[in-house]
Amino acid sequence: QAFKRFVPLFDRVLVQRFLPEVKTKGGIIIPEKAQGKVVEGTVVAVGAGARTEAGTVIPPSVKVGDKVLLPEYGGTKVVLEEQEYHLFRDADFLGKFES
Repeated sequence: QAFKRFVPLFDRVLVQRFLPEVKTKGGIIIPEKAQGKVVEGTVVAVGAGARTEAGTVIPPSVKVGDKVLLPEYGGTKVVLEEQEYHLFRDADFLGKFES
């Protein structure tokens, strides 16, 4: 898989957003413009961590497989082997879901 070869640098984290809901429970198809922005995703790759001025490494707060709450805007879109991912800084995450 492509993201296994991609390693984010420093405190950056590669996330795959969840797919938006395209149907309601009643079976009505939601048009693309009416779909809300997806603000949840799964961490697929994590950098080594940020460095302080003293040179110590601050480890990231998430690990591969964690489900996170994303900001509505931000992140850098990355396409690897026709899959869409987003690159965020560790500090950009709004929260982490406990499993």
